[in-house]
Amino acid sequence: MSTFILTESRLDPARAVYDFTLPAGDGWMHEIKRGQTFRIVDLDGNQAVDTLFYNAHDMSDRYSAQDTIREQGGIYLTTGTKLISSEGNLLATIVADTCGRHDTIGGACAAESNQVRYALDKRWMHSCRDTFMLVISRWGRGVTKCDITHNINFFMNVPVTPDGKLSFADGVSAGGRYVELRAEMDLICLISNCPQLNNPCNAYNPTPVRLLIWP
Repeated sequence: MSTFILTESRLDPARAVYDFTLPAGDGWMHEIKRGQTFRIVDLDGNQAVDTLFYNAHDMSDRYSAQDTIREQGGIYLTTGTKLISSEGNLLATIVADTCGRHDTIGGACAAESNQVRYALDKRWMHSCRDTFMLVISRWGRGVTKCDITHNINFFMNVPVTPDGKLSFADGVSAGGRYVELRAEMDLICLISNCPQLNNPCNAYNPTPVRLLIWP
């Protein structure tokens, strides 16, 4: 699915039951109840938001990039996309999207990828993998690094070249654009608001995002 499908929401931020601004580079883990609507707002534009979803009652049942891609018949997420779990269950549905396209295959930056993609001295730079690890260590409840799997990159632009390779390109988002999801079961959401400084997806300038939940 490469077509951009832009759909605005009718929900009023003033009526949200949860409203939090997540600084650039920080992590977040939070429960979202079945039927609630969750919005991620790209406040300043082109900020990659690395995100994972889990069944709140069984963390081994979690977002599966492979199953989601197969279900959609395409590699990009947008309005109408159904996020499928590793057990074949429906986790969430994208119900509004003013960006129009989100990455499923670029994965999270890590010490190893910083070294391989950029330079040996970049290995020690802050990465999404580090953020995920820090957040789950604080969360507890038996969550381990084995539960950190292939993630969604909301607002990130990772085109696939004709020869099947990935290219990290300038973002396609802008300040104030958002993606909104309806939880189809009780969920745990894990986010790393990407600190990456080495590729153009966030214009080399990580920025905050806003997270809202409606009942």
